[in-house]
Amino acid sequence: MGQGRPVPNVVLIALLLAGVVAWLTLPAVSVAPNRIVPGTPLLAQEALGWGVTLPALVPMLAVVVLGWRPEPARLRLALALVVALLAAMPLWLSAAAAALVEAAQARLGIGAALWLLLFLWLLALIELRARLALPRPLGWALLLPVLLAWWGCLSLWLAPLALYREYQGRSDQFLDAIGQHLALVGAAVGAALVLGVGLALAMRRYAGLRRAGFGVLNFLQTIPSIALFGLLLAPLAWLSARFDWLAALGVSGIGWAPAWLALLGYSLLPMVRNTFVALDEVDPAVIESARGMGMSRRQVFLQVRLPLALPVVLEGIRITTVQAVGLTAVAALIGAGGLGTFVFQGLGQAAMDLVLLGALPIIALALIADALLSALADCLRQGGAT
Repeated sequence: MGQGRPVPNVVLIALLLAGVVAWLTLPAVSVAPNRIVPGTPLLAQEALGWGVTLPALVPMLAVVVLGWRPEPARLRLALALVVALLAAMPLWLSAAAAALVEAAQARLGIGAALWLLLFLWLLALIELRARLALPRPLGWALLLPVLLAWWGCLSLWLAPLALYREYQGRSDQFLDAIGQHLALVGAAVGAALVLGVGLALAMRRYAGLRRAGFGVLNFLQTIPSIALFGLLLAPLAWLSARFDWLAALGVSGIGWAPAWLALLGYSLLPMVRNTFVALDEVDPAVIESARGMGMSRRQVFLQVRLPLALPVVLEGIRITTVQAVGLTAVAALIGAGGLGTFVFQGLGQAAMDLVLLGALPIIALALIADALLSALADCLRQGGAT
C-alpha cells in the first residue's frame, strides 16, 4: 500500500501566517528626532511604501505553501527562505534608515513587527532544523549569514539605529558589564557544582539529611530574589563591620557578596536534585557487574556510576547556568553590576533601547549556555551508548 500524502506542518504554517499579519498590521519602525522625544511609529508600508512591503510577503507565503506538503526537499527550500528572511531584515532596516532619518541626532527604533518577526522566524528555523534532523553544529551554522548581514549593515548603514547608538555611547561599560555578569554566574555555578555534588552524595548516604536538605532547598526557591537580597543585607553588613578581612575582600550588604550568595542558594536545588537522581538511577545490574569484576567501592563510583550519571548531572548544570544568567540581572539592583545595570537604568529613564541593550545580551548568553551544555550532554550520551 503506498504512502499517503505528508501531513501539513501546522507549526510552520502558523508561524509564517502570524508573521504576515504582524508585517501588515504592527509598526515596523519608529523615528525620533533625538533620544529624549518619543519616536513616531510607522507601519512597513508607511516607511518604504507598498512597493517594498508586498514583495516581502512572497517568501513568507512561499514557506506557508511549502509547509502544506512538508517533503524533505520542500522543507530544505523553506529553510533556505527563512534564513534569507532573517538575513534580509537588517537590509530592510538600512533602507528605512536611509529614507526616514535625515537629522544627525535622529534615531530609528525597531518596531513591534520586526521584533515579532525575528522571534517567529527563529522559531521556524528551529522547527525546520528539527524536522530535517540536522546536526546541532549545522543548525548554528545557519545563523552565520544572518550574523554577517547584521554586522555588515551596522558597519555601513545602521548608524542611526537607536539600539546601536545606545551601545556606542556605552561600549566600554558594556564590555565591563558582560565581564561582571559572566564572573558572577561562573562563581555561583562553580560553587553550586561543588556543594551540590557533595550534598547529593551525603543525601544518598543519610536518608534524614535527604528529607531536611530538599526541604530547605525547596524553601529557598520560594523566596523572591529581591526579598532574599534584602534578607542578606543586614547580616553581611554586620559581618563586614566586625571582621576586617571580610571587608578587605569586598564583602558588604550590597555588591557582589549578597548577589553571589543568593545565586548560590537558587542554584543548589537543580544541581543537587539532578546529581542525586542521576547517581541513584544507575542500573543496579551494572553496579553488581562491576563489583563482580572485583572493583572497589571507589572504583565503582569513579569508573561506572559517575560516568553513567554525568549526562544527567550536566543537565543540572545547564538548568542552573541558564537560571543564573537571568537572575544575575536582578543583582544589579544591589550594586553587583552586570548587564542588569542597563536594564534598570533604561527603566528609570523610560529608554527602551537602553533596556534592550542589557536584556538582549542576557537572552543571548542564556541561549549560548543552553546550546553548548545541551550539545555536551548529547555527546556524552552518544559516547555512553557506544
